Amino acid sequence: MEIRIVKESISKTTLKAIAEDQFGDFVKAPPMHKNLAAGRWHTLSLAEQLGNIGSEVGRAGHAQACRKLSLRQYQDDARFHGAVDRALELFNLTLADPRWHGRLREIGRAYEIFCDAVLGGTEYGSSLADLEGYFMQFAMAARRK
Repeated sequence: MEIRIVKESISKTTLKAIAEDQFGDFVKAPPMHKNLAAGRWHTLSLAEQLGNIGSEVGRAGHAQACRKLSLRQYQDDARFHGAVDRALELFNLTLADPRWHGRLREIGRAYEIFCDAVLGGTEYGSSLADLEGYFMQFAMAARRK
């Protein structure tokens, strides 16, 4: 495979064409939340979206805690990685929602802190338990409506 070095600015369309030419469908994973990715996610309020992300954060935190205590490491690893993957997908769907254009910094920071917590909290000292508390507020706000 030939590597192309891009020295000048290029459009997103050109970048996408280069990526498809170089990698084809290799970089495209099927969505885990199929009906949400098909458009339903964009009908939910921000509180509902962040509350759903919080559910996956909680699952990841629970699986992470079980990994530390359990002898069935493989099963807990699979649960942990599955919850992390689902949370990242929901974060990306939220970041792609055009209604939250003015909130991208906040959502992006939560995404960054989540990634830090998953990787051990070395950058910000974050933990999945702390993040679960943050996202729980959105879940409760969504339930009140």
